[in-house]
Parts: sequence; structure tokens; C-alpha cells
Amino acid sequence: MAVSVSSERDTVASPVQRALREAFYAGAISLGLFILFIGLKTDQNISNQLILVQRWLLLITVVVLTMLGRFFYIAYGQPFMANQKITNVATGLLPASVASRFFLLPAFIVAVVLAVVLVAFGSALPVLVGPDLAGYLQFLRALAVIYALACVIFYFRSFIHANFTKLGIAALVLYPILVVVVLSIYAWSITGGLQGSLKWVDNFGIQILIYVMLAWGLNIVVGLAGLLDLGYVAFYAVGAYAYALLGSQYGLSFWILLPAAGAMAAFWGVMLGFPVLRLRGDYLAIVTLAFGEIIRLVLINWREVTNGSAGISGIPKVTFFGLMTFNSTDPNYIGKVLHIAQSSAYYKIFLYYLILGLALLTAFVTIRLRRMPVGRAWEALREDEIACRSLGINTTTTKLTAFATGAMFGGFAGAFFAARQGFVSPESFVFLESAIILAIVVLGGMGSLVGIAVAALVMIGGTEALRELDFLKSVFGNDFTPELYRMLLFGMAMVIVMLWKPRGFVGSREPTAFLSERKAVSSSFTKEGHG
Repeated sequence: MAVSVSSERDTVASPVQRALREAFYAGAISLGLFILFIGLKTDQNISNQLILVQRWLLLITVVVLTMLGRFFYIAYGQPFMANQKITNVATGLLPASVASRFFLLPAFIVAVVLAVVLVAFGSALPVLVGPDLAGYLQFLRALAVIYALACVIFYFRSFIHANFTKLGIAALVLYPILVVVVLSIYAWSITGGLQGSLKWVDNFGIQILIYVMLAWGLNIVVGLAGLLDLGYVAFYAVGAYAYALLGSQYGLSFWILLPAAGAMAAFWGVMLGFPVLRLRGDYLAIVTLAFGEIIRLVLINWREVTNGSAGISGIPKVTFFGLMTFNSTDPNYIGKVLHIAQSSAYYKIFLYYLILGLALLTAFVTIRLRRMPVGRAWEALREDEIACRSLGINTTTTKLTAFATGAMFGGFAGAFFAARQGFVSPESFVFLESAIILAIVVLGGMGSLVGIAVAALVMIGGTEALRELDFLKSVFGNDFTPELYRMLLFGMAMVIVMLWKPRGFVGSREPTAFLSERKAVSSSFTKEGHG
């Protein structure tokens, strides 16, 4: 975001005049920042010579969008937030008097009709209107769908806020069924049939839930105990390699190795916890970062065991609780046992519900631990370690339990990742993974399970959604690759969220212990009277 330029003229200038001036400054700064990153691109021609490709239209688009964003933020965003500091803080929704001007019923109807029409024609758009105009119409379709969903959320905001957790769990349970059935029947041309709809279960649903589980595990260490861990991906790697090695070498079942992978990751969590007992803040972050890199380098160089950078392949798949398999050539194939049609959808859907169950187990254990003495000790450690010691709390045990518990859930996620991929290598466990998981925790709100889940949906779902925006090439050119800009978009999103809600999407901390008002006088405070 551009830096606000304040002067004495702001006291007499109108909000629109100040917004125009700030927009000009933002455009100038963004032009200077992006001219070498977006406006110019190095490439190789057919003779393998380095050439410079000019992308001025894309640069102008980014600068104009930056100026418009800055203008609307200064002219309307800042006055609105100044006047509505207290209104609807709990729900985070726009007041009805303001939002109703944007979420109009006629506009909602138009958006729904437009989205339905454009979805119905689907792949026929390039034939009917041409490939160039089809790209703009597909972009318009995406905007119409987003606006219609926003209207639905606004109209039912009270009901959604009151039942958010129940609605979220119900949506997660029904998600693969709706995707496979609805998209396969009504949007065959868009998703590519059943296989096309399965990518929404695998690349979106399963991928997001893996990061939700990882972020919830890291939340125990960072959000509850207040210990900054930059090497959490190491426990993810330990769980993945534990399952990969034991499963491929000894043929053990996933259901046997899943708790073993979690236990092994928890052991290494304790091993990390001992050296950092007296460290906090930046020093703790540096040590945990080094621990993550040590694990990765060991995986690369211990070729006799881990096969080095080549990784481990041939990892056995998950079975249906050891009773049936998902291999069509096996006599115990689920299709043959249940006498149903052969399909690869069974395995993807089962993996989805498996990771959903593991994620919900992580949330359940976290909620229960927060209400137990160990959870309250974590929160006391987060707030003030010295006061924690003065109250007689064993900080050594408290830290070790936090590291071990968080690492255990990371190990579970790693074992699932290895079983899902069928292949693991050290390149899957770089520092960027730890940074993404930590960013999800911070964006969602440290200590908030719901906020972290929303942040994972935005970040990981946004990454996968960028791969589906090929129609933007007809708008910005064939050399435009949306997924290459994901880190830039995430950086901008983090800046915006930190300005809008500095403590994350759901940053309010709810105490785990409450002092309820006494309804009646207990008999222990009275004694029998005589007279």
C-alpha cells in the first residue's frame, strides 16, 4: 500500500480532493515499483537469445487499479471506518443502512440471471462471440457469481453469524457430494465431466483442509503458547517420511502408521523444545528456522535412507479402514465388494472425508485442551512467562507439551500428505511452507480456529483459483500467467488485512475460564441458627 502523504492542506481539502492527491502518489509509487517487475519481462527467443518483452498494458492496468483502490480507500473507506468503529464489531458486517445501497435486490437478481446464462452456455461462448469477447464474459461471470454470493451472505447475515460453525461443518460435509453431483450434471462443459469435478474435491477441498490442519497445529504453539515457530514444516516432513519409509519398506497399513507418524513428530517436537526452553522472541524464531532447515538438509543428504533429492515413490495408498482397497485390480476393491460401478471418485472422496475427520479431530482436541489446566498454562505462558513462573506453573513442561502437541498434528498431516501424493521429496518441505502456514495463523487471528480456517480458505483456495483464470489471457495477453502473481496478491492481501483488522480475521480472544454470577447463596457460607 502507498504511504499516506499528510500536509496542512488536508485540514481544508475535501475527502475527494485528498483522495485524488493520494491516488496520484500511489500511482507514481506503484509505477516505480512495478515497471521492472511487470512492465518488462526477460525471455528467450527461438535462437536462445535473451530478449526483453514489453508489457505496458499490464503495467498500466496494475497502476490504474492501485490508484482506484487508493482513491476509494481514502474517499470512502477511511471516513466509513472512522464513523463505524463500534458498529457491528462482533459480526464484522456492514451496517444495513450503508450495505443495502450496495446489495440491492434488483442487482442481485440481475447478477443471478447473468451468472446462470453465462454458465449455461459454458464452452459455447468462444464459438458464439469469439475467443476475445469470451474471456471478458467469463470474467464477468466470475464477478456476477461473487456478487450474488455476497448478496446472499448479506441478506442472511444474522442467521449465518448465529450459526456459523454449524453451517461451516455442514458445508464441509456436503461439499464433495455437491461438487461431484451438481457440477457433473449441470456444468459438464465447464468442469470436463466427473474427472473435471474431482479436481475441485482434490485440488481445492483436500488441499485447503491439509493447510487448515497444519495451521491449527501451529496455532497451539504460536497462538496459544505464544512461541514463535518458523520451522513447523519440519514436523510435517517427519510425519510424511515416517509413513513413506515404513509403508514402502515394510508394507504397513496407513491406519497403523498414522499414530506412529504423529508420535515420531511429537518426539522431535520435544527434542526441539529442550534446546529452546530459555529462548523467546526473535532468538526462538531463529533456532526453529534452523531446525527446519536441518531436517530438510538431512533428508537431502541421507541418501541411503531417504533417497536424497530423488525422493521416495511407491508409497502405499490409504485403504478403507483396512477392509477394502481402492485398487481396481485388487479382489477387495470397494467396487467389487459393494457391487457398485468402478470409479476413481471413491478414493478422492474418501481422502476428503479422511482429512476432514483429522482436521475436526485437531479442532476438538485443541478446544478440549484449552479448557484443561495445560491449555490455561499455555495461555498464561503466552501473556507473561515471569508471572507464569511466579504462580508455580512449570514452564518447562508447558513449553514441551505445546511443542509436542503441535508437532503431533503436523505429523498426522504429513502422513496423510504422503499417502495422498504417493511420492515425497525434500522440495515439498521448504521454508516457504512454514511461512505460508504461519501467515495463515496470523491472518486468521492467533488462537482463533474459525479465523484460521477462513484464512486458509482465502490463501490456499486463492492459489488454486488463480490456476482456473486462463480466460484472463484474452484480457491481458497470452503471456499472462495468473498463478505467477499469487505471492504478490497474497502480500497485498496481508497488508490490507493488517490495516483493516490488525489482529486477524477473528482476532478477539475469548477466555477459557469464566466467573459466573452466583445464583444463590451456598450452604457453605451459612450456618444453622438457633433461637
